[in-house]
Amino acid sequence: MLHGYGSDENDLFSFADQLNSKFLIVSLKAPLPLPWGGNAWYEITYSENAEKWTNIPQAKESMNLILESIESIQKEFNTKETYLLGFSQGAILSYGISLSYPEKIDGVLALSGYIEPKLIPEKLDAGHYPDYFGSHGTQDPVIPVGWAENAAAYLKENGIPIEFHLYAMAHGINPECFKDMVDWLETRDLL
Repeated sequence: MLHGYGSDENDLFSFADQLNSKFLIVSLKAPLPLPWGGNAWYEITYSENAEKWTNIPQAKESMNLILESIESIQKEFNTKETYLLGFSQGAILSYGISLSYPEKIDGVLALSGYIEPKLIPEKLDAGHYPDYFGSHGTQDPVIPVGWAENAAAYLKENGIPIEFHLYAMAHGINPECFKDMVDWLETRDLL
């Protein structure tokens, strides 16, 4: 589980007891503490004309930290299948990791996020990619819904399966989204 900007590892971990017990659930904490509390995987700033700037080197460094954590967890717990559940900034990194290293990830739940082109290869290789579940709120004031829709369209254009849902919600996870996410996980051929 990869939390969003300004949160921590406890945020998404609150879902753990509602997920199938066959999962080993690990929630990672982003490496950058924020001055007002919480953490970030990478810095985000906005210019005076509201253009967003993402610290790509920090994002790539966080992607590497996450991959190292996955390898350590797989060794320690003798597990192979890996699913990423990311919210917002965590979803952006989940897309980046899974599209850059598809052989390392079996499935992705990308909640309220999008694909950052600077975090993935310019051209995807032919081959096997994980399955995706994507969700976004139609009233999201943080990440425009079109960015999430573009991510789903990009995957479909490249022949990569995604189950994508829009919900009447802001930047969050409502009960309907959570139920669909759990149902999607239950349909995976796990363990």
